[in-house]
Amino acid sequence: MTWELFYLVCFLVGFLLSLVSFLGGAVHLHIPARMHLHVGHGGAQGVARGGGRASVSPFNFATLTAFLAWFGGAGYLLTRFSGLWFWLALAVAVVAGVAGGAVVFWFLAKVLLAHEKDLDPADYEMTGVLGRVSSSIREGGTGEIIFSQDGVRHCAGARSENGSALTKGTEVIVTRYEKGIAYVRPWDELVEGAKAGAGGN
Repeated sequence: MTWELFYLVCFLVGFLLSLVSFLGGAVHLHIPARMHLHVGHGGAQGVARGGGRASVSPFNFATLTAFLAWFGGAGYLLTRFSGLWFWLALAVAVVAGVAGGAVVFWFLAKVLLAHEKDLDPADYEMTGVLGRVSSSIREGGTGEIIFSQDGVRHCAGARSENGSALTKGTEVIVTRYEKGIAYVRPWDELVEGAKAGAGGN
């Protein structure tokens, strides 16, 4: 195999894998289950989670295919159309490949993953959530509450913890959450109980 052919194969493999990766992500190309490609622990993009923010490894599928394409393309052009010394052409091809991979890495890290963050289970814990009754809770019955979690407004079925009725608009706190139902107590009741406990001390 000549160096010219080697560079051409690197370019074609890198370009085709980049194209398949792009089509798979952008237009939801579905590849049969037997043909799945798994690279590293972070999946196709090599995404790692930590410190509350998503981060991407410099060595991931996208940067490696970009390196191959740029390395192969530059090496092929230099070998085919210039009279550069072999080692100098190889060095320039490696630099071109690293530059191509760096551009893709920068795009992934600064554009695609700039606003991504880890999901923290504590942000979605229902116990202790403050809400407001949006559909009255009848005595021993079920109503509905509205509450905010992680900056998003939600609603949930709710029952009074002690079975008493709660009118629409009452501020409540979730004391437990079971099978999709929030068990709540009025916020005022908890505040008064806390004040009485503090006064007793």
